Amino acid sequence: MSREAIILFLRTMIARAYPRIVGQNREPSWVLIDVGLPLLGTSAYVFIYRALQAPEAYIGFVILGGAMTAFWLNVLWSMSSQLYWEKESGNLPLFIIAPGPMMGILAGMALGGMLATTLRASVIVLAGSLLFGVRYAPADPLALIGSFLLTLLALYGLGMLLASLFLMWGREAWHLSNLLQEPIYLLSGFYFPIRALGFWVGALASLIPLTLGLDAMRQLLFPQAASGLFPVGIEIAGLAALSGIFLLAAHRALNAMERLARREGRLTERRR
Repeated sequence: MSREAIILFLRTMIARAYPRIVGQNREPSWVLIDVGLPLLGTSAYVFIYRALQAPEAYIGFVILGGAMTAFWLNVLWSMSSQLYWEKESGNLPLFIIAPGPMMGILAGMALGGMLATTLRASVIVLAGSLLFGVRYAPADPLALIGSFLLTLLALYGLGMLLASLFLMWGREAWHLSNLLQEPIYLLSGFYFPIRALGFWVGALASLIPLTLGLDAMRQLLFPQAASGLFPVGIEIAGLAALSGIFLLAAHRALNAMERLARREGRLTERRR
């Protein structure tokens, strides 16, 4: 890739990330909804665990899962379905004819959503920790940061892949978004240790980046209480592998989408 192509890619990414960051913080009610609703759901599980007299570390498990809920919802609704919504609103042709690469546009969507959602997730963790008195004991801060960043990279790589697939599938994108929302809560272990599902179910669920990411971060934040599915090193290596696989698959799916648009000439048509 030439220097000019790299600069164009970076400029496209930043240009697409900017309105997403600004737009998501422009309406205060959106911020309250994005923070308040996950916090309410998290609080419900906290009270369930306390009623069952579960170990206090489980409260931390729940708060961490509630914070990561914000990222999954952002990927599902603001990444995976975004190109389909742009098509329905008539903006997709502008993206396609623009000189910037489509991969840069998707990367900008991911970067903007990632930064904006990180602020909301941080508020959820801070508020939940203060309300319920959670104490953290990070075993390895660098590994914790690395596992978090790799989780986001793999998760948004998956979102970039789904954005192209949902666009090609058309109206089924809306149904698929609804279909995927709740099962991921279960298979990723948002509110309980994934080992509770059994080793083989957990291993299969590890194809979802959130499963490995949450399990690794819980082991690093609560080393005395967390019983991980795999050792942290293996989970970090798995997240790195998933990041590469999803990003490569997203690039190929995007190329296939563009070939479909050139061959059939109806990818950007709006349904009546």
